[in-house]
Amino acid sequence: MRLLRLFPDDTRYPFMRWRRLSFPISGLLSVLCFLAFFLMGMNTGIDFQGGTLIEIQTRDGPADLSAVRERLNALNLGEVQVQEFGSPENVLIRIVRQEGGDEGQQAAVAQVQEAFGDEVDYRRIEVVGPRVSGELAQNGTFGVLLALLGIMIYVWFRFEWQYAVGAIIATLHDVVLTIGLFAALQLEFNLSSIAAILTILGYSLNDTVVVYDRIRELRRKYKRMHLITLLDLAINQTLARTTMTAASTLIALLSLYIFGGEVIRSFTFAMLFGVLVGTYSSIFIAAPVLIFLDPDLAPRGTDEDESTAEAKPA
Repeated sequence: MRLLRLFPDDTRYPFMRWRRLSFPISGLLSVLCFLAFFLMGMNTGIDFQGGTLIEIQTRDGPADLSAVRERLNALNLGEVQVQEFGSPENVLIRIVRQEGGDEGQQAAVAQVQEAFGDEVDYRRIEVVGPRVSGELAQNGTFGVLLALLGIMIYVWFRFEWQYAVGAIIATLHDVVLTIGLFAALQLEFNLSSIAAILTILGYSLNDTVVVYDRIRELRRKYKRMHLITLLDLAINQTLARTTMTAASTLIALLSLYIFGGEVIRSFTFAMLFGVLVGTYSSIFIAAPVLIFLDPDLAPRGTDEDESTAEAKPA
């Protein structure tokens, strides 16, 4: 079993000393993510914008994107986006929402099919109206907020209010950084991205609860131990489990990202980033934030005392 561990069981890393660096870095990154969101905006997909998405595959070798774009521009359908999708033969076409409701959207699809005829295979056709796209955006936002509320209530009842606030701060940190990544890189943000964020929330909460559970257990066992020493001890005792969970999840996600195709690539990319951020926040955000939320949980002392404090049961 030791061959499968990234860290030994008896580590004594002083994680809490890094809080002086992790908090400013996380705060700065969060501010940059907010700026990216408000200044650059999100590259929302067809799910939230409304319109038509058509995926075609050429039969005679790699597609000529410029020729495809010229044919589409000749149809006078408004703004049209053309991009390679996965392989040189696959092309993804996005057409802005047309006037005339569903009939207008279907008419645009018919025009595209008539323009290309039998030269291509139509692998996917999706039409989303403005009402549906608005409802999807609203429900997606509501789902994320409801998940955060559920997390806070769950942790509050299982532990104490300080832990609930700490868990919300850590999960909000993960959500903000993930959304900031989409905004900064202008990755397409669609329903699968919402699913990725909700999955990241669950993963981050699971890691955080494991650490919090060990903190609560050690508080009962070592009632006179300095709080910062106790937090370091809890994280070190769960470090092997945390890193193994993250590593196994990353291997699975990396395989999906490489071999899963373009359809789920935005989802797996967000998950790869979210697992890394979620693991980081469980160690460097969720645990040390307890020091500021309730400094009277344990006797006070200096940082020098933290490194030399002994674990003496009450």
